[in-house]
Amino acid sequence: MDELGRKTVDQFKAADKTPLLLILDNVRSMHNVGSVFRTADGFLLQGIVLCGYTPVPPHRDIQKTALGATETVEWQYFPTTVEAVNALKEAGYTVMAVEQAVDSIMLDQFTPTTDKPLALVFGNEVSGVDAEVMKLVEGSIEIPQSGMKHSLNISVSTGIVVWDIFSKLKKQSI
Repeated sequence: MDELGRKTVDQFKAADKTPLLLILDNVRSMHNVGSVFRTADGFLLQGIVLCGYTPVPPHRDIQKTALGATETVEWQYFPTTVEAVNALKEAGYTVMAVEQAVDSIMLDQFTPTTDKPLALVFGNEVSGVDAEVMKLVEGSIEIPQSGMKHSLNISVSTGIVVWDIFSKLKKQSI
């Protein structure tokens, strides 16, 4: 483990974070929530906002996939995603949805800015990002897909989007 250069919980909490926050809009699966925590830990993200009926830690089924990431990643809960988005916009975040929508920006064409932190809304496994939330966000990012389904699990989508934005932000800071 030492050879991997893993941070302790205290080192993680003290480290400079990637200026990216993930918002989960009524995500129902505890395994998906745990996976998002693990991704947020892996890329040293600012945190996660859990909204609506999204399950919150501590729970055995979240821990099963989070593997302890609920101890390192900061998280907060809002009763509605609308409240979360409004609060984050007031705090100076650019808030975007990850959703297939009219006028969405393809992920490979999206360039994150470094002047404001970014918050991304990931929606429910079946219905996506709520329509009321879509009215509040500053745009949407879409993962380009070529297959028949044009649908990915939220934990897979999160991993793809976070890696892409993380790598773009790293290149900008060099």
